[in-house]
Amino acid sequence: MTAPLSIVADQQILFAKEVFSSFGEVELVDGRSINQASVKNADVLLIRSVTKVNESLLQGSRISFVGSATSGIDHIDTDYLDKAKINFTHAPGSNARSVAEYVVSSLFATAEYNGFDLTQKTIGIIGCGQVGSRVQRFMEALGVRCLLNDPPLQEQHPNAGYVDLERIMDADIISLHVPLTTDGKYPSHKLVNEPFLNKLKPDVILINTSRGEVVDETALLSFKETNPKSTLVLDVWCNEPLINMDLLQHAFIGTPHIAGYSYDGKLKATKTLAEALQNKTGITLSDALTLSSEYVSDAIQYNDDNAIQLAVMRTYDVRSDAIALGSVSGLSAAERGMYFDSLRKHYPIRREFTNREIDAKNLNIEMKQSLHNLGFKVDMA
Repeated sequence: MTAPLSIVADQQILFAKEVFSSFGEVELVDGRSINQASVKNADVLLIRSVTKVNESLLQGSRISFVGSATSGIDHIDTDYLDKAKINFTHAPGSNARSVAEYVVSSLFATAEYNGFDLTQKTIGIIGCGQVGSRVQRFMEALGVRCLLNDPPLQEQHPNAGYVDLERIMDADIISLHVPLTTDGKYPSHKLVNEPFLNKLKPDVILINTSRGEVVDETALLSFKETNPKSTLVLDVWCNEPLINMDLLQHAFIGTPHIAGYSYDGKLKATKTLAEALQNKTGITLSDALTLSSEYVSDAIQYNDDNAIQLAVMRTYDVRSDAIALGSVSGLSAAERGMYFDSLRKHYPIRREFTNREIDAKNLNIEMKQSLHNLGFKVDMA
């Protein structure tokens, strides 16, 4: 590659214009509208999960570098990119903390609504990569017992304590963090199907922040109708943005695929793509991409047993995102998809736990340690 480059970038990539202008001319576009005509004369394509990248999109174009500001790559035909000698990079782990914080917020909201103590529950985590392992650390910081299932990792580390799906199905909470795969030894497509669901507890809490297609939505609706005490927390859906309205109405928390949408996570993804393109081109970025070093300080003192829940929900209350998506039910079928996408496009700035400073002088050391383990800035003295 030689400068200046012609770059087509999803307008949802944080600071795309500011950062990638160092490499050439940047055209910001809606990710769902990217087609052959959009990329025909481009050298670089920067996308998110809504854009399917394959031979039909790139054939006949000048594209020599594709970057996805996402952890997952189920929207990328990597075999084709390899064959066509097109460089590819993505951002695994960039949104891991954001997704894990979504899970924590959802569980506190569920516990408050149903009147139970999280520490009395067991969570089954399916998929223990960067997101699932982060969820594990957060759950352990909260005193929640974890069961872990990840067959590929179990093959690599047979003594690491992983359990089979039969054990997972007996958990009080099940959280899905698997990549979407349709083939191979352990396909995840419709992993959660009727036989799976029939083995769950009638009051199970099921959380899906991975991909909608990991769940058989028809079977899940049937399970929910048969087991009204179950709780569904769904951030991802089949056929986005035209989601299943019946399923949304049965979900306790339903959100528009924003679990990983923290400002910090988006920024990490942009930095990852920028560094990869810099390595490829040798072009030096004109401006460093940095986070503010300032912390958000709470104006209250934490001094009771609900300090952790209070800190979490004051930082990010997932219920606000659920309320926003719930408004889609009042729209026509033609408007719903646009509304779903607009919630993602205009998502408010959401900072992670690591950016909140807690006044913890009245808390005991155990509470301080738990807050610290979740990432909050806490004076441990």
